[in-house]
Amino acid sequence: MTEKYENFTYELDGNLYINLTSKCTNDCTFCVRNEKADYFGHKLWLAREPKAEEVIARLPEDIGAYREYVFCGFGEPTIKLPVLLEVAREIKRRGGTTRINTNGQANMIWKRDVTGELAAVIDKINVSLNEATAQDYAALCRPAFGEAAFAGLQEFAKLCAEKGIDTWFSVVDVIGEEKIEACRAIARACGVTLRVRAYIG
Repeated sequence: MTEKYENFTYELDGNLYINLTSKCTNDCTFCVRNEKADYFGHKLWLAREPKAEEVIARLPEDIGAYREYVFCGFGEPTIKLPVLLEVAREIKRRGGTTRINTNGQANMIWKRDVTGELAAVIDKINVSLNEATAQDYAALCRPAFGEAAFAGLQEFAKLCAEKGIDTWFSVVDVIGEEKIEACRAIARACGVTLRVRAYIG
């Protein structure tokens, strides 16, 4: 049985990460949470989901203590959109920089365009593209929305960029150069950049 904790925030690389949920609309074959109970020593399986005020209480008095405040944990942060927006609003009020690491399915989850709400309080969005085709994405990420998730995340990224959020796709280097170039073309078509990151096993 997996042990669960109340680690709603954790520090990594000069940033404060905010862990709102363990739920996700993907079930990625490569996800670190399938292999271990912690990430760089941080135990991220949540015993319960935090209220916005609980997360805000864990923010430092000096908001400049961290480079960025990143909504990212063992789940998809936009599943908890109202909490995310409230916490991000407070971070921005204090002058902090906000980022979301996401699977890009927020509009599908909420059945509406939420990018305008995000643009009001989010500075940066990293959308995990992961693959170059809908079929390969569905096989790798096993999304609840099926192959439609691939087009959905592209539309989401495009809308975020159009609303002025610094938006990029990310892929892992192990997919190979041919697929990386195909992903670069998808990013260009969506008006965003592509970042290639090293695989962390």
